[in-house]
Amino acid sequence: MTGPEMPDVSVVVVTFNALPYIERCLESVSGHETIVVDHGSTDGTVAVVRERFPDALLIEQVNRGLGAGWNAGIRAASGRYFLLLNADAWAVGSALERLVEFADANPEAAIVGPRLVNVDGSLQRSARGFPTLWRLATEYLFLRKLAPHSTALNAFYAGGFEHDEVREVDFLMGACLLVRRDAAEAVGLVDESFFMFNEETDWCYRFCAAGWKVLFYPGAEVVHVGGASHGGRMFDENVRSHLRFLEKHHGHQEAERARRLLLVALRLRGLVFRGDRGRMYRDVARWLTTGPARRLLDRPR
Repeated sequence: MTGPEMPDVSVVVVTFNALPYIERCLESVSGHETIVVDHGSTDGTVAVVRERFPDALLIEQVNRGLGAGWNAGIRAASGRYFLLLNADAWAVGSALERLVEFADANPEAAIVGPRLVNVDGSLQRSARGFPTLWRLATEYLFLRKLAPHSTALNAFYAGGFEHDEVREVDFLMGACLLVRRDAAEAVGLVDESFFMFNEETDWCYRFCAAGWKVLFYPGAEVVHVGGASHGGRMFDENVRSHLRFLEKHHGHQEAERARRLLLVALRLRGLVFRGDRGRMYRDVARWLTTGPARRLLDRPR
């Protein structure tokens, strides 16, 4: 769709058993084209969407990861912008309109992200630095805990940035992202080989490599529940996604160096932590011993 019929923004929400939050999420963006992509919910999420939000386009598909869900929604969207919104997040006031206004004023931005807050109103740090060997070391060896405001020890979490001003960043947490259609069409959609975690990292990296910008905008606010433990499988996916990102953008040798670094870090964590958490670290460490990074990424866990 082109011309005056094209809406400003299409909202894409990927759901999987999102019943506690989906109504508030969708109510916060009412009045905008909305696409809900469900990945096999069994808790009544789909029924709520159908009954309470009949104007939303509902797409039901097999769960092939968050990136695949985003892509399905984007392909069905007609807006100048795509708002990728987590099912456990909701816009505060006119946040969506503010994001669009800011993006219109900054045509060099492929992605604009709002200020994220927790349910209690406290800041949720969303600006990030691209993964590197050093940044993985500061994260997995807990070095960032020594100096959380340090740009050297906490660059992965943009240490020292208070999220109180407009800033160009490497990437933003994917709980709420406003994506420019023209940029997505120029660079391509989300890489679906990232099942969960780092799909937005990879996309932002590709945007930046093509000359676009990723901007943090504190003038719009979105509440994001988040914080729930994903368990061992999701921790595994996070580790895998770091290796995949480094292999894709920095080559096999860098990914292999990262595998060895993560193996040491997780073995140490497995010694320090007890109970389920310790077992999770030891399980992922054992997986990291079963082959070089390239082979690990080519086969299912």
